[in-house]
Amino acid sequence: PFEAESAFLSLPEPPHACFSRGSSMAAPEPPPTEPTPRYEPVGPHWFFCRAGDSRERWVPFSAQDSERLEAAHGAGKDKEDVVVPTSGGRYDVYLKKRQRVAVYWEEEVSEVRRCTWFYKGDKDNKYIPYSESFSEELEEAYMVAVTLDEWKKKLESPSREIIILHNPKLMVHYHPVAISDDWGSTPTEQGRPRTVKRGVENIAAEIPNGEPLQIDHLVFVVHGIGPACDIRFRSIVQCVNDFRNVSLSMLQAHFKKAQEQQQIGRVEFLPVNWHSSLHSTGVDVDLERITLPSINRLRHFINDTILDVFFYNSSTYCQTIVDTVASEMNRLYQLFLQRNPLFSGGVSIAGHSLGSLILFDLLTNQKAAPEEDEHSDEGSRTTSSNRGTEEVKEILKKLELSEYCDVFEKEKMDRQALLLCTEKNLKEMGIPLGPRMKILHYISSETEMQVCPLHRFNKVLVTPAWHLSHEPNLNLLLSKVSANYPQLNYKPTIFFAFGSPIGMFLTVRGVKRINPNYSLPTCKGFFNIFHPFDPVAYRIEPMIVPDLEFEPMLLPHHKGRKRMHLGKGTRSPSPPAQGSCCSPQPDSDPSCLSELKEGLTRMSVDLKNNLLGSLRVAWQSFTRAPLPAVEAASTDTEAEAESSVEKQPDTKPDEPPAAVKEEAPLINVGRLNGGNRIDYVLQEKPIESFNEYLFALQGHLCYWESEDTVLLVLKEIYQTQGITLDQPLPGSQ
Repeated sequence: PFEAESAFLSLPEPPHACFSRGSSMAAPEPPPTEPTPRYEPVGPHWFFCRAGDSRERWVPFSAQDSERLEAAHGAGKDKEDVVVPTSGGRYDVYLKKRQRVAVYWEEEVSEVRRCTWFYKGDKDNKYIPYSESFSEELEEAYMVAVTLDEWKKKLESPSREIIILHNPKLMVHYHPVAISDDWGSTPTEQGRPRTVKRGVENIAAEIPNGEPLQIDHLVFVVHGIGPACDIRFRSIVQCVNDFRNVSLSMLQAHFKKAQEQQQIGRVEFLPVNWHSSLHSTGVDVDLERITLPSINRLRHFINDTILDVFFYNSSTYCQTIVDTVASEMNRLYQLFLQRNPLFSGGVSIAGHSLGSLILFDLLTNQKAAPEEDEHSDEGSRTTSSNRGTEEVKEILKKLELSEYCDVFEKEKMDRQALLLCTEKNLKEMGIPLGPRMKILHYISSETEMQVCPLHRFNKVLVTPAWHLSHEPNLNLLLSKVSANYPQLNYKPTIFFAFGSPIGMFLTVRGVKRINPNYSLPTCKGFFNIFHPFDPVAYRIEPMIVPDLEFEPMLLPHHKGRKRMHLGKGTRSPSPPAQGSCCSPQPDSDPSCLSELKEGLTRMSVDLKNNLLGSLRVAWQSFTRAPLPAVEAASTDTEAEAESSVEKQPDTKPDEPPAAVKEEAPLINVGRLNGGNRIDYVLQEKPIESFNEYLFALQGHLCYWESEDTVLLVLKEIYQTQGITLDQPLPGSQ
């Protein structure tokens, strides 16, 4: 019996046995439970707040910037006055103050927040981050709930709102109906519940990867009339942001090989604002006193925008404008070099509308280096050097200064150069004071006699028609506006003009022809880019070659095809140009039909959703400042409607048009763009071809988000560095 009992005692007990041997048959075994979720710390992401239109918008930093901020935070630098550059170096984040500050322009300081918990907002259904302190409370409560598997946790926010953690996938936020008052009302769970999310990965935010650190080229962008630069009444900063974003996408699409080989980084675009400086001179107060009280908003709009053209034609305010533009570009250039000491690329400039005219006048009045002057017209100087020297000898003989002929001959001085001499130049040549005064008096009298109606400071531009036959190399003055044009601290590589009235202003100033031998003193590249329906844009090439009729260059589509031009023939605003092929018939490119269908669909949606809103925004803009920027990371339908970047349908890999290229005779358009073509016309979208007048205003404001325009800018910039597109676009030069 003892052996049997010991054998019985040695039997193992069944698993999960928590009852006595005598009652083993009293209850069945419980079913197995799911394992308790393991707690894992939440991954933070950094956001900044952009205020506007009576509401706050929280925008995520790029993944690259957020990692830098988190690394600085993790290193305990919050207590120090540490500055972390973000957004490609255009903004600095002061970690201790939690502030985001613009570097190159004036902008309202933005709040910065390290975000882990979010709730859905009331107005636009966008997620709003909780404060950092309350997020820590939520995270601690969440950790306890997960660890102990105890849910239904209630927390009260600093604003006395209730947050309930039902389970890991269901957490809600209640706005209290009862408001705290003298009777001691307490918050309740009544009201509309809001969704609460933990971690940025659960709120479907579009987080950009970040911009390449390497900057290959710098471009300054000058705006036109008024404080608003596009149809949505946005500022130059916001429009240039769009231009920069489009350039990043074009680099990825068309310079992929160079990026993979780390040959290129990116192009930096910086805005130049002159409007605020002009209207801070007190002129607005003077205008207000003489403005009629009727149609007040329209008159205010005209005073703030259209009058900028008249201001530029005033000698007083023209000086203010050119001083502001030049000094601002010089300031930005020096600041950029300080922040990017390893930068070794070039600098280009771009101007929209009136801004292009301002830049053109500035560039025509720059002084080239002496060594460049010696080689710029080497051929013409060789043939006329003897004649020029003899003219100077005759002038000196007339002034009884023949003993200085050898000095002027040594400096290769002809009559044209003599007329451009200043007292400083003559002093450097070693001419004594007495002879200096005689020569300066002669120069002054000759200049007044030759260019009496033109001001003295707008130097060395083009040759009016009435001087071409007599002195074709004489650089005469151009503008009738008196201004002393400042000098830039750099030599621009290329000048891009978008929707430019340069040709019209030159004609109004009395210039009928631009000398084919003329080039900008310090800038060798010049591109005049315009939309065919732009009412402000004018051509340049017919002023250089007036006797020959030819079309502008047709700008290639960024996807390597041509858009369908409706009403082809005599009505087509952009017929074939040199090196391009005829527009294909609609059935030659099926993607064009898809684009037309998409354009019609988008137009109907825009008319339904945005027309009244756009009119309201336009009307309100007459009396208030431009609207703030909209973050690139917005994912709702409102942001999609605001974006006017053309969305192309998914198509097969780029294929060249079916039409056969027709070789056109080469056209010599002079040296203004180094012998290359100057005028480039965009291809209008299919929807725009239905009515030219309806899309005229949009045609003048379309350049900021035009992929075709941006691609031409990138192509020409990188071509100066020996880097070309992955595949040449059909019809490109």
